[in-house]
Amino acid sequence: MKTWNQLFIRQGFVVEEKHPNEFICTNERKENVEFLLKSLDVANVDYTFWNDVLTIDSPPISEKQWLKAVDFPQRGVWEAIGVEEPKVFELDTYMSGIIRELNRLGLRTVFCCDGHEERSPYVCLDERTNIEKVLQLLNALQVNVHLRHSRFHKVVFLTKREQLLDLAEHMRNVQVDWLEQGEQYIRKMLFLHTLEELLSISGESGNEHHIRSVVYEKLAPYVDRITTDQYGNLLAQKKCQTGHGPTILLNAHLDTVEAFAPGRTIVKQGAIWSSSKGILGADDRAGVAVLLEMAKWLDTSSFNGTIKFVFTVEEECGLVGARKLEEYFLWDVDAAIVVDRRGSGDIVTSCGTIRPFCDIRYGQFFEQVARDIGLTHWTCTAGRSSDTRIWAEHGIQSVNLSAGYEWEHTDDEILNTDACYGTVQLIQAVLNQWRDFSTMLRNLRRGDRNDVCYVGRNDLRRVDRKVVKVERVSKVKSKQME
Repeated sequence: MKTWNQLFIRQGFVVEEKHPNEFICTNERKENVEFLLKSLDVANVDYTFWNDVLTIDSPPISEKQWLKAVDFPQRGVWEAIGVEEPKVFELDTYMSGIIRELNRLGLRTVFCCDGHEERSPYVCLDERTNIEKVLQLLNALQVNVHLRHSRFHKVVFLTKREQLLDLAEHMRNVQVDWLEQGEQYIRKMLFLHTLEELLSISGESGNEHHIRSVVYEKLAPYVDRITTDQYGNLLAQKKCQTGHGPTILLNAHLDTVEAFAPGRTIVKQGAIWSSSKGILGADDRAGVAVLLEMAKWLDTSSFNGTIKFVFTVEEECGLVGARKLEEYFLWDVDAAIVVDRRGSGDIVTSCGTIRPFCDIRYGQFFEQVARDIGLTHWTCTAGRSSDTRIWAEHGIQSVNLSAGYEWEHTDDEILNTDACYGTVQLIQAVLNQWRDFSTMLRNLRRGDRNDVCYVGRNDLRRVDRKVVKVERVSKVKSKQME
């Protein structure tokens, strides 16, 4: 369920939430405030409006109800070309938020259309608008667009109409001065905004419902299917392009080892974040942020295959959520990438020297990709127990990557946000090399016939994996027969 603030932003109303459900309207033009109040009346919402302060007394309604309230026949007349900023009720229902945000950022628009479910949505920019900045912004927001040149610059959105509302909400987080820094800077700043939001939501083991609902809402627009299983794990799936590539599991856990201290703040010293009191919770909020960034990126990537997301619960008290996961969700998984390791640059390929997570060549693939993109500090290493162990027990090639935090589970916990974002870049680079990735996995499967798995550079330990494979196949067949 969206908050009132989200509903207002997604429609393009420029109001400031001073306190929960209390909005300052002094920066919004009179006509838009009047339309906002009229829409609240249509939706039968209880509110008071006094001295430019709007106080909502009713709980948020669904976005479907809100869209019905703000929509009306013939809404969406053309904007006045270059005269003044358009009014909300002059704009198409699904495009008004984007148009208001573009103009807020100094990117003047001329007219627009949300497609009315008959054609692709588009926006035309004033000829004086810097189109390169517009494209950099939209690329940073990871939305597919096509530029058509005519009298005006016409940007066509290659996305579903409903996702335009999500785009408007993301654009509200962009600051004007970011546009001068370029696409990569904007991407990173938006990632850090999401990371900070996740670090503001408490959710210790057994009490993950709030963080799960937030992650669900953020993830849903970017996947084909999403659900919560009987134990509370959040599962999702996304087919990319034809889907004729590898199926990869991306995993992080939702719980923290303890609740966040009430009233705590995040202390930022450059790229290093910590908590004013108690744990920071980057274990594993950082991993969750990385996976959400991956979900947003997939539509604009070259990856061909299927991505499965698993956000587990109760990892901190014995990998409970991963153990309770329904096995069918893993049947077609070729490889797993977990983001739940301290430090920066670790590619964990085993639990100590006893339990291998993968063939060492799987980990070395990540090493090579990291070197190719200039991240030379990434190396294979042994680590401790994590959800990675569970996926490996299912016969899945698995690694656990550093998320950038240190001294987790203590009041001294810190997060290196540069290192955390570096993990995003590494996984993106790995998935962009999906053909080589598939070849490597195929070679490893052929190697399984020899029942050999190398778990370290100089480790020649032999592991009988054929038994795991046979058990896995037999379970699939028995399930199909049922």
